[in-house]
Amino acid sequence: MKIPLDILLIEDDIDDVDLLKDALNENKVDYRMQVIMEGDKAFPYLQTIETLPEIIVMDLNLPKTDGKEILLEIKSSSRLKAIPIVVLTTSSSKEDIDYCTKMGISGFITKPATIDGWNNAINSITNVVGRSDD
Repeated sequence: MKIPLDILLIEDDIDDVDLLKDALNENKVDYRMQVIMEGDKAFPYLQTIETLPEIIVMDLNLPKTDGKEILLEIKSSSRLKAIPIVVLTTSSSKEDIDYCTKMGISGFITKPATIDGWNNAINSITNVVGRSDD
């Protein structure tokens, strides 16, 4: 029996949440996804859950607490720092890419504008956790 990919999505744009779900379904990825839409709720959520997600997919531009701060909190936590993180954001600035890379993320993807782009994003996400052959 295949085990669903356990994803925590930290994203405030409901359209992007829906596009990611559509791309996961189109690529036949069996998944469970928890969505957090406000930055200030991400770290407290991760501290209280018993079973950690297999991967975190997160935006940088979030309300209340921005993605860079969340990234710092996660990577500073001995319990959470090993969770692979893929940043999926509208930003393509060198400063953001450099910061995220320095923090040890597993992937940086600029939000795609096409279905093919979203499909490529899904391939990148599943490759991070070794689920590309499922």
